[in-house]
Amino acid sequence: MNNSPATNDAVISVTALTKIYPRGREQVRALDSVTFDMQRGEFVALLGPSGAGKTTLLNLIGCMDAPTSGTLKFLGKPVQHLTERERNRMRREQVGFVFQHFGLLPTLTVEENIALPAFFAGRQTAGRLDKLLAKVGLEHRRDHRPHELSGGEMQRVAIARALINQPPLLLADEPPGISTARPARASSRCSNN
Repeated sequence: MNNSPATNDAVISVTALTKIYPRGREQVRALDSVTFDMQRGEFVALLGPSGAGKTTLLNLIGCMDAPTSGTLKFLGKPVQHLTERERNRMRREQVGFVFQHFGLLPTLTVEENIALPAFFAGRQTAGRLDKLLAKVGLEHRRDHRPHELSGGEMQRVAIARALINQPPLLLADEPPGISTARPARASSRCSNN
């Protein structure tokens, strides 16, 4: 990851980001003063052992959690100064997230699961949904529910769902199919000190 100062192309700019979780009387430092920029078009892989803080960092970048200290800018906008409602809107409209366990809603069809973020963002899916179904090879499964799919098919639904709003940032937490791709740049800067 780039440690140089943020440029106009930075999608994410993180400075001295720290996250501490209370555990009883002790405090667990999940992230310790992490600093980096992520530029538009850049592919970044976070590498490290279990417990190193990778998921914590993804949750902070994806506006699902707040840092203990440090700054996080998303498209040049400081996230920690946003209200919860503004962070929710940013996450809903600007971030695609592929969760480790996919997070598909069991009562919805493949098509409905993919369209859900667009529905919440108030966006139409005209044509985009069909293109994504074709891209992930699931046109023939559009009316199936998650329990009728294989693990690989569920992952492809999760990827299509993350892409439906054409977000400037796509985050994936330990996706097995994606993790086999060779990263252009990698870093294991997260600390468990």
